[in-house]
Amino acid sequence: MAKLVVIYGTPVDAQAFERYYFETHVPLAKQIPGLRRYEVSRGPVQAAAGGPAPHLIAALEFDDMAAIEAAFASEEGQRAAADVQSFATGGARMLMFETNEV
Repeated sequence: MAKLVVIYGTPVDAQAFERYYFETHVPLAKQIPGLRRYEVSRGPVQAAAGGPAPHLIAALEFDDMAAIEAAFASEEGQRAAADVQSFATGGARMLMFETNEV
């Protein structure tokens, strides 16, 4: 498996972020080909080492890194990636990696 994790910083307007994210962005992102699972953090995110905590964390699961690359090369993936600029006023950091169960 492979994951794309998106870490969203604190937005200018948290209510507007939440509304747009769940009503517009999530349905758009769920159309990305190859997406196996889509999870988001619930409630406040706490930073273990201090410092500013993210507002929200999303984890999207795919079969492998090639599936992530293909997903974001697709029209749906490009549309979802471009949409992040529409609501992520606190910034968004995207990380991709293969996973192993241990």
